[in-house]
Amino acid sequence: MVPGGDLGSLAAVVAAVTACMAYARFAARRLRPGLPRLAALLPVLAVLPLPPLAFRALHPRAISAFFLAWVAEFRLLLLASGQGPLRPSLPLPAFAAVATLPVTLRDPSATAAARRPGLGLAESAAMAALLAAIVSLYRHEERMPRYALLALYSVHVYLALELVLAAAAAAARATMGLDLEPQFDRPYLSASLRDFWGRRWNLSVPALLRQCVFRPVRARLGAPAGVLAAFAVSGLMHEVVFSYLTLRPPTGEAAAFFALHGVCAVAEGWWAARRRWPRPPRALATPLTLAFVGVTGFWLFFPPITRPGADKQTPPSLCDFEQWIDTEIKEDDKRYMEMCKKWEA
Repeated sequence: MVPGGDLGSLAAVVAAVTACMAYARFAARRLRPGLPRLAALLPVLAVLPLPPLAFRALHPRAISAFFLAWVAEFRLLLLASGQGPLRPSLPLPAFAAVATLPVTLRDPSATAAARRPGLGLAESAAMAALLAAIVSLYRHEERMPRYALLALYSVHVYLALELVLAAAAAAARATMGLDLEPQFDRPYLSASLRDFWGRRWNLSVPALLRQCVFRPVRARLGAPAGVLAAFAVSGLMHEVVFSYLTLRPPTGEAAAFFALHGVCAVAEGWWAARRRWPRPPRALATPLTLAFVGVTGFWLFFPPITRPGADKQTPPSLCDFEQWIDTEIKEDDKRYMEMCKKWEA
């Protein structure tokens, strides 16, 4: 942590990330895709996981870890192979935004009818008010039933992600003129797990996993293996983000959550391929899908971040280190004075 608290840390992180992206853009413009470009980008890939640890508050630490240790790492790996949304020809601010923020450039060939509308001002205000109300209820969490508390956490996660990602996209659109896709498409209307994870929830992440994991694995082992691999990688990356949030070792529960959903998504695809087999109507499929996501989330996804003390962890700061040094010096001085008194006696 730098002097000035998390605001000072934010300025330092922005400066460090901008420098990293300037170097990455410079290297990508001068090297062809392949091993030379990957070798040139390795220093940036090694540095990006470190800046989130500059934050003491858990929300900026977790969000920046998602942006830098997951999104930026995967997009730079795609850039090294000549794929993905990053283009070295982009101006530096746009390059840094596309590299680090979970935003997707809108397809210019898509018609206006096919484009999903972004989050409106009234809808954003309503979500922010609801999120504030949920946060205010946490003061009574000791008196809440466990499942009611977990339900609040579920809505909290959705609202926070929706607002943070919409704000990031709006900032990029306003400052750099980037035409960006919204990050969610009404996940509460999902009629299947494949619909929820692939077409409605945090859409920039499925786009990344589709390019980095699903397609290469599918080309070699088939579509079911590609789906399982994408869910497995998503689980591992969630373990990483949870470790940033709690500053504790991974528990494996998030990985198990996504592995379970990957298996179920493959089973859904197998069932859907049997055209003559019955499928539940949408009015039944949607509540069943949401119930499955919620129940398995209560069982595996939320426990690592809701256990007692998980939200109280903070990384050691320079001030903590200086305080420890000062304490040790005072203790040494005290022992020295006692020794001198003994010799004088």
